Amino acid sequence: MSAEPPGPRGLPVIGNTGQYARDPFSFITACAEAYGDVAHFELGPIDTYMITNPADIERVLLTDSATYRKPKFQDDAIGDLLGDGLLLGEGERWRKQRDLAQPAFLMSRLSGLSEMMVEYTEEMLAGWDDGDVVNVELEMARITVKIIVEAMFGATIDDERVRILQENLEPIGARFEPNPFRFAIPDWAPTRENRDYRRALSAIEEVVWDLIDERDGTQYDDGDDADGEQPMDLLSILLRARDEGEQTDEDLRDEMVTMLLAGHDTTALTLTYTWYLLSEHPEVESRLHAEFDDLLGGRLPTFADVRGMEYTEAVLQEAMRLYPPVYTIFREPQVDVRLGGYRVPAGSAVMLPQWAVHRSERYWDAPLTFDPDRWLDERADERPRFAYFPFGGGPRFCIGKQLSLLEARLILGTTCPRYRLEYVGEEPFDLRGSLTMHPRQPMEMRVVER
Repeated sequence: MSAEPPGPRGLPVIGNTGQYARDPFSFITACAEAYGDVAHFELGPIDTYMITNPADIERVLLTDSATYRKPKFQDDAIGDLLGDGLLLGEGERWRKQRDLAQPAFLMSRLSGLSEMMVEYTEEMLAGWDDGDVVNVELEMARITVKIIVEAMFGATIDDERVRILQENLEPIGARFEPNPFRFAIPDWAPTRENRDYRRALSAIEEVVWDLIDERDGTQYDDGDDADGEQPMDLLSILLRARDEGEQTDEDLRDEMVTMLLAGHDTTALTLTYTWYLLSEHPEVESRLHAEFDDLLGGRLPTFADVRGMEYTEAVLQEAMRLYPPVYTIFREPQVDVRLGGYRVPAGSAVMLPQWAVHRSERYWDAPLTFDPDRWLDERADERPRFAYFPFGGGPRFCIGKQLSLLEARLILGTTCPRYRLEYVGEEPFDLRGSLTMHPRQPMEMRVVER
């Protein structure tokens, strides 16, 4: 195998963590541009290899996926947050959990949720008036929380509990922002950040347990379908498995916290960045409006309309290319591996950064240009498979991909015929790296009636 891959020089003890913490997006971009397919650096005590060649990314996520696991450094605070749920679980137990959850995500089931998604969107729009200025990130988060609770918990969530969740997501997110000294501070240390995190986690868990308790006892009821089958929301499936001794209450907690947080956040962010990009590109916005006007003719969208939203899908794909909510993925090789011609030792961290790959001029023409047409012409067939991976890939690709895309299209299809959104916030806005990529400033947009 070849010698050590190149990378930026770091400081004693903290390595390159300071550079990464100051601006993970600039750091990732600079490393990709300076060092090519493989860059080596240290994030605190963690030996890290950043991989940006789609062929190598495909090997990690798909071809050789059994060789890799979720990194051990994610077993601490994030383990407290998400436990042994689908996002962090490993091995045979993870496979069983994935198989158990799969029926809740079948398109045959999701199709029946489309009316509910449209109704929640109409409820949101009823609170908007022409000329209002709204924080679109918060608006999207509120609606996607309500959708994920009904879709996966089989329950409704009132505005007070939505408020509690949103208030406590900030300290949760802050806990996972890059920090050059966090590795030296144990999670049990009584720092202000740790105390705020624990309080926030307790508040979120309380909401989740309330929803579980409210649902418990209804998991055998007749479903909404005429055939009277049992409800197939994820929580009902898990409650029945618990009754048969296949799940514990802690399993329920882990899966439902994972679903609540991961299931609403990424979709809300996708829509937030989409609204921003549409505001900045009126010609794209006009084409999107024309698609909805032609397709819907003034009526509300249905599941049957989704297939006709071709340009809408291209807009969403392009928004996730430029602003991927999950901006990097980590894996840990369990044995020494070879990537990009270099030896990557077992136990190190392999970073797969969507942020850099999605914006690389090696795989995208005019990579910083918002161009939905790149998904509709021959260019879409010319790119390497893993030049674009907003939902991950391989056996562990995001189980909620189809749910997320369905609700994003229906929310746009319900909103765009009625309103435009004009960005009036700070320009340019900054990005904040945490578990997902958030705007640092409020995403304020003016509501304009069409």
